[in-house]
Amino acid sequence: MRELKRSSVLSSKAQTRFHAIRRRLENRIPREGWRQYLYEFLLFGFKQAWACLFGGLLLFLLLATHLFYPDDAPLHRYDFLTICAIGIQLTLLLLKLESLREAAVILIFHVVGTVMELFKTAAGSWIYPEASVLHIGAVPLFSGFMYAAVGSYIARVWRIFEFRYTHYPPMWVTYLLAAAIYVNFFAHHWIYDFRWFLFAAIALTFWRTQIYFKPWQTYRHMPLIIGAGLVAIFIWFAENIATYANAWNYPGQEDGWEMVSITKLGAWYLLMQISFVLVSLVQKPQPMGPADQ
Repeated sequence: MRELKRSSVLSSKAQTRFHAIRRRLENRIPREGWRQYLYEFLLFGFKQAWACLFGGLLLFLLLATHLFYPDDAPLHRYDFLTICAIGIQLTLLLLKLESLREAAVILIFHVVGTVMELFKTAAGSWIYPEASVLHIGAVPLFSGFMYAAVGSYIARVWRIFEFRYTHYPPMWVTYLLAAAIYVNFFAHHWIYDFRWFLFAAIALTFWRTQIYFKPWQTYRHMPLIIGAGLVAIFIWFAENIATYANAWNYPGQEDGWEMVSITKLGAWYLLMQISFVLVSLVQKPQPMGPADQ
Protein backbone atom coordinates (compact mmCIF):
# COMPACT_ATOMS: atom_id res chain seq x y z
CA MET A 1 0.00 0.00 0.00
CA ARG A 2 2.86 2.39 0.83
CA GLU A 3 4.52 1.62 -2.49
CA LEU A 4 1.23 2.29 -4.28
CA LYS A 5 0.84 5.67 -2.55
CA ARG A 6 4.46 6.56 -3.27
CA SER A 7 4.00 5.64 -6.95
CA SER A 8 0.86 7.81 -7.08
CA VAL A 9 2.71 10.79 -5.59
CA LEU A 10 5.61 10.43 -8.01
CA SER A 11 3.18 10.15 -10.91
CA SER A 12 1.36 13.32 -9.87
CA LYS A 13 4.62 15.21 -9.56
CA ALA A 14 5.62 14.09 -13.07
CA GLN A 15 2.38 15.44 -14.56
CA THR A 16 2.23 18.89 -16.09
CA ARG A 17 -0.57 21.44 -16.23
CA PHE A 18 -1.33 20.18 -19.72
CA HIS A 19 -2.30 16.80 -18.24
CA ALA A 20 -5.63 18.07 -16.86
CA ILE A 21 -6.45 19.88 -20.12
CA ARG A 22 -5.67 16.76 -22.12
CA ARG A 23 -7.86 14.59 -19.90
CA ARG A 24 -10.80 16.98 -20.24
CA LEU A 25 -10.51 16.95 -24.03
CA GLU A 26 -10.16 13.16 -24.10
CA ASN A 27 -13.28 12.74 -21.96
CA ARG A 28 -15.42 14.84 -24.28
CA ILE A 29 -17.69 12.72 -26.50
CA PRO A 30 -19.04 14.34 -29.70
CA ARG A 31 -22.03 12.89 -31.49
CA GLU A 32 -21.40 9.66 -33.37
CA GLY A 33 -20.40 9.50 -37.00
CA TRP A 34 -18.05 11.80 -38.88
CA ARG A 35 -17.89 14.25 -35.95
CA GLN A 36 -15.99 11.74 -33.83
CA TYR A 37 -13.47 11.08 -36.59
CA LEU A 38 -12.99 14.82 -37.07
CA TYR A 39 -12.65 15.34 -33.33
CA GLU A 40 -10.00 12.64 -33.07
CA PHE A 41 -8.08 14.21 -35.98
CA LEU A 42 -8.21 17.68 -34.40
CA LEU A 43 -7.21 16.32 -31.00
CA PHE A 44 -4.28 14.52 -32.64
CA GLY A 45 -3.15 17.81 -34.17
CA PHE A 46 -3.54 19.67 -30.90
CA LYS A 47 -1.44 17.11 -29.03
CA GLN A 48 1.24 17.19 -31.73
CA ALA A 49 1.36 20.98 -31.56
CA TRP A 50 1.76 20.82 -27.79
CA ALA A 51 4.55 18.25 -28.10
CA CYS A 52 6.33 20.65 -30.50
CA LEU A 53 6.02 23.58 -28.09
CA PHE A 54 9.73 23.98 -27.28
CA GLY A 55 10.89 23.45 -30.85
CA GLY A 56 8.12 25.61 -32.30
CA LEU A 57 8.96 28.55 -30.06
CA LEU A 58 12.66 28.23 -30.90
CA LEU A 59 11.97 28.06 -34.63
CA PHE A 60 9.71 31.12 -34.36
CA LEU A 61 12.51 33.02 -32.60
CA LEU A 62 15.04 32.04 -35.28
CA LEU A 63 12.81 33.37 -38.05
CA ALA A 64 11.58 36.46 -36.19
CA THR A 65 15.07 37.59 -35.18
CA HIS A 66 16.34 37.00 -38.71
CA LEU A 67 13.64 39.30 -40.08
CA PHE A 68 13.41 41.94 -37.37
CA TYR A 69 16.45 41.85 -35.06
CA PRO A 70 18.22 45.25 -35.31
CA ASP A 71 21.68 45.20 -36.86
CA ASP A 72 22.98 47.73 -34.32
CA ALA A 73 21.66 45.91 -31.22
CA PRO A 74 24.17 45.84 -28.32
CA LEU A 75 23.56 42.08 -27.92
CA HIS A 76 24.49 39.66 -30.71
CA ARG A 77 21.49 37.85 -32.20
CA TYR A 78 22.96 34.43 -31.38
CA ASP A 79 23.43 35.47 -27.75
CA PHE A 80 19.88 36.79 -27.64
CA LEU A 81 18.67 33.41 -28.94
CA THR A 82 20.66 31.59 -26.24
CA ILE A 83 19.13 33.73 -23.48
CA CYS A 84 15.64 33.27 -24.95
CA ALA A 85 16.08 29.49 -25.14
CA ILE A 86 17.11 29.36 -21.49
CA GLY A 87 14.17 31.60 -20.62
CA ILE A 88 11.73 29.33 -22.47
CA GLN A 89 13.06 26.30 -20.63
CA LEU A 90 12.78 27.94 -17.22
CA THR A 91 9.30 29.29 -17.98
CA LEU A 92 8.01 25.87 -19.02
CA LEU A 93 9.31 24.40 -15.78
CA LEU A 94 8.04 27.20 -13.54
CA LEU A 95 4.57 27.09 -15.10
CA LYS A 96 4.61 23.28 -14.90
CA LEU A 97 4.12 23.03 -18.63
CA GLU A 98 7.06 20.65 -18.75
CA SER A 99 8.14 17.95 -16.31
CA LEU A 100 11.57 17.61 -14.71
CA ARG A 101 11.96 14.31 -16.52
CA GLU A 102 11.46 16.03 -19.87
CA ALA A 103 13.96 18.71 -18.84
CA ALA A 104 16.48 15.96 -18.06
CA VAL A 105 16.05 14.59 -21.58
CA ILE A 106 16.60 18.07 -23.01
CA LEU A 107 19.83 18.42 -21.03
CA ILE A 108 21.09 15.08 -22.36
CA PHE A 109 20.35 16.14 -25.94
CA HIS A 110 21.99 19.51 -25.37
CA VAL A 111 25.26 17.86 -24.31
CA VAL A 112 25.21 15.21 -27.06
CA GLY A 113 24.35 17.82 -29.70
CA THR A 114 26.97 20.35 -28.61
CA VAL A 115 29.73 17.73 -28.74
CA MET A 116 28.69 16.85 -32.30
CA GLU A 117 28.50 20.53 -33.23
CA LEU A 118 32.05 21.16 -32.05
CA PHE A 119 33.35 18.36 -34.23
CA LYS A 120 31.22 19.08 -37.30
CA THR A 121 32.02 22.80 -37.42
CA ALA A 122 35.73 22.02 -37.06
CA ALA A 123 35.40 19.56 -39.95
CA GLY A 124 33.66 22.18 -42.11
CA SER A 125 30.30 20.39 -42.37
CA TRP A 126 28.53 23.68 -41.59
CA ILE A 127 29.31 27.09 -40.09
CA TYR A 128 27.66 29.68 -37.86
CA PRO A 129 28.14 32.90 -39.82
CA GLU A 130 27.24 35.45 -37.14
CA ALA A 131 29.21 36.69 -34.14
CA SER A 132 28.49 35.70 -30.55
CA VAL A 133 29.95 35.96 -27.06
CA LEU A 134 28.18 32.92 -25.61
CA HIS A 135 29.90 30.19 -27.56
CA ILE A 136 32.28 27.26 -27.28
CA GLY A 137 34.80 27.26 -30.09
CA ALA A 138 32.89 28.08 -33.27
CA VAL A 139 29.59 26.89 -31.80
CA PRO A 140 27.10 29.38 -30.27
CA LEU A 141 25.38 27.93 -27.22
CA PHE A 142 21.90 28.24 -28.68
CA SER A 143 22.77 25.44 -31.14
CA GLY A 144 22.55 22.80 -28.42
CA PHE A 145 18.94 23.81 -27.84
CA MET A 146 18.09 22.87 -31.41
CA TYR A 147 19.05 19.28 -30.64
CA ALA A 148 17.29 19.64 -27.30
CA ALA A 149 14.12 20.60 -29.21
CA VAL A 150 14.16 17.19 -30.89
CA GLY A 151 14.60 15.48 -27.53
CA SER A 152 11.85 17.62 -26.04
CA TYR A 153 9.45 16.62 -28.80
CA ILE A 154 10.16 12.89 -28.50
CA ALA A 155 9.84 12.93 -24.70
CA ARG A 156 6.61 14.93 -24.76
CA VAL A 157 4.94 13.02 -27.59
CA TRP A 158 5.90 9.74 -25.85
CA ARG A 159 4.01 10.84 -22.73
CA ILE A 160 1.11 12.70 -24.34
CA PHE A 161 0.18 9.85 -26.67
CA GLU A 162 0.91 7.18 -24.04
CA PHE A 163 3.22 5.19 -26.31
CA ARG A 164 3.13 1.40 -26.16
CA TYR A 165 5.14 -1.07 -28.23
CA THR A 166 5.02 -4.59 -29.53
CA HIS A 167 8.14 -6.56 -30.43
CA TYR A 168 10.42 -3.88 -29.05
CA PRO A 169 14.01 -5.18 -29.35
CA PRO A 170 16.21 -5.83 -26.31
CA MET A 171 17.38 -2.56 -24.81
CA TRP A 172 21.07 -3.48 -25.05
CA VAL A 173 20.68 -3.96 -28.81
CA THR A 174 19.20 -0.46 -29.20
CA TYR A 175 22.02 0.99 -27.09
CA LEU A 176 24.67 -0.60 -29.30
CA LEU A 177 22.91 0.56 -32.45
CA ALA A 178 22.60 4.15 -31.20
CA ALA A 179 26.27 4.16 -30.17
CA ALA A 180 27.31 2.90 -33.61
CA ILE A 181 25.24 5.62 -35.31
CA TYR A 182 26.73 8.32 -33.11
CA VAL A 183 30.29 7.11 -33.73
CA ASN A 184 29.67 7.03 -37.50
CA PHE A 185 28.67 10.71 -37.44
CA PHE A 186 32.30 11.36 -36.49
CA ALA A 187 34.22 8.47 -38.01
CA HIS A 188 32.95 8.82 -41.58
CA HIS A 189 35.23 11.85 -41.97
CA TRP A 190 38.27 9.53 -41.81
CA ILE A 191 37.02 6.06 -42.77
CA TYR A 192 34.21 4.53 -44.78
CA ASP A 193 30.71 5.90 -44.19
CA PHE A 194 28.73 2.97 -42.79
CA ARG A 195 25.32 4.66 -42.91
CA TRP A 196 23.85 2.16 -45.39
CA PHE A 197 24.87 -0.68 -43.10
CA LEU A 198 23.30 1.26 -40.23
CA PHE A 199 20.06 1.68 -42.17
CA ALA A 200 20.05 -2.09 -42.72
CA ALA A 201 20.76 -2.66 -39.02
CA ILE A 202 17.82 -0.39 -38.09
CA ALA A 203 15.53 -2.33 -40.42
CA LEU A 204 16.63 -5.68 -38.97
CA THR A 205 16.33 -4.43 -35.38
CA PHE A 206 12.94 -2.72 -35.63
CA TRP A 207 11.21 -4.41 -38.57
CA ARG A 208 8.64 -6.06 -36.30
CA THR A 209 8.28 -3.17 -33.86
CA GLN A 210 4.91 -1.45 -33.85
CA ILE A 211 4.40 1.81 -32.00
CA TYR A 212 0.94 2.31 -30.49
CA PHE A 213 -0.26 5.85 -29.81
CA LYS A 214 -3.52 7.15 -28.36
CA PRO A 215 -4.90 10.24 -30.12
CA TRP A 216 -8.22 10.01 -28.26
CA GLN A 217 -9.88 6.92 -26.80
CA THR A 218 -8.47 4.20 -29.04
CA TYR A 219 -4.91 3.18 -29.71
CA ARG A 220 -3.69 3.48 -33.30
CA HIS A 221 -0.43 1.99 -34.50
CA MET A 222 2.19 2.05 -37.22
CA PRO A 223 5.65 0.52 -37.75
CA LEU A 224 8.24 2.37 -35.66
CA ILE A 225 10.60 2.71 -38.62
CA ILE A 226 7.87 4.58 -40.54
CA GLY A 227 7.04 6.81 -37.58
CA ALA A 228 10.70 7.80 -37.23
CA GLY A 229 10.82 8.57 -40.96
CA LEU A 230 7.81 10.89 -40.75
CA VAL A 231 9.39 12.83 -37.88
CA ALA A 232 12.66 13.07 -39.85
CA ILE A 233 10.76 14.65 -42.76
CA PHE A 234 9.25 17.33 -40.51
CA ILE A 235 12.69 18.05 -39.01
CA TRP A 236 14.07 18.48 -42.53
CA PHE A 237 11.36 21.07 -43.25
CA ALA A 238 12.24 22.85 -39.99
CA GLU A 239 15.92 22.74 -40.95
CA ASN A 240 15.13 24.56 -44.19
CA ILE A 241 13.39 27.30 -42.22
CA ALA A 242 16.31 27.51 -39.77
CA THR A 243 18.96 27.80 -42.49
CA TYR A 244 16.82 30.41 -44.27
CA ALA A 245 16.89 32.30 -40.95
CA ASN A 246 20.72 32.14 -41.05
CA ALA A 247 20.88 30.01 -37.91
CA TRP A 248 23.71 28.16 -39.66
CA ASN A 249 24.97 27.66 -43.23
CA TYR A 250 25.79 24.49 -45.10
CA PRO A 251 28.44 24.63 -47.83
CA GLY A 252 26.80 26.37 -50.78
CA GLN A 253 24.55 28.55 -48.64
CA GLU A 254 27.13 31.17 -47.73
CA ASP A 255 26.32 33.46 -50.67
CA GLY A 256 22.57 32.94 -50.65
CA TRP A 257 20.05 30.53 -49.22
CA GLU A 258 19.14 27.37 -51.07
CA MET A 259 17.12 24.38 -49.93
CA VAL A 260 18.87 21.82 -47.79
CA SER A 261 19.74 18.71 -49.75
CA ILE A 262 17.18 15.93 -49.51
CA THR A 263 20.05 13.61 -48.63
CA LYS A 264 20.05 15.22 -45.16
CA LEU A 265 16.91 13.19 -44.49
CA GLY A 266 19.15 10.17 -44.00
CA ALA A 267 21.15 11.92 -41.30
CA TRP A 268 17.99 13.03 -39.52
CA TYR A 269 16.58 9.51 -39.70
CA LEU A 270 19.71 8.18 -38.04
CA LEU A 271 19.44 10.92 -35.42
CA MET A 272 15.86 9.82 -34.72
CA GLN A 273 17.12 6.39 -33.74
CA ILE A 274 19.54 7.99 -31.28
CA SER A 275 16.69 10.16 -30.02
CA PHE A 276 14.39 7.24 -29.25
CA VAL A 277 17.15 5.42 -27.41
CA LEU A 278 18.09 8.47 -25.33
CA VAL A 279 14.47 9.07 -24.36
CA SER A 280 14.11 5.38 -23.49
CA LEU A 281 16.73 5.93 -20.76
CA VAL A 282 14.19 7.93 -18.75
CA GLN A 283 10.89 6.63 -20.20
CA LYS A 284 11.11 2.87 -20.49
CA PRO A 285 9.23 1.38 -23.47
CA GLN A 286 5.99 -0.16 -22.21
CA PRO A 287 4.49 -3.20 -23.96
CA MET A 288 1.04 -3.07 -25.47
CA GLY A 289 -1.15 -5.23 -23.25
CA PRO A 290 -4.76 -6.45 -23.27
CA ALA A 291 -5.73 -3.74 -20.74
CA ASP A 292 -4.64 -1.02 -23.19
CA GLN A 293 -6.80 -2.23 -26.06
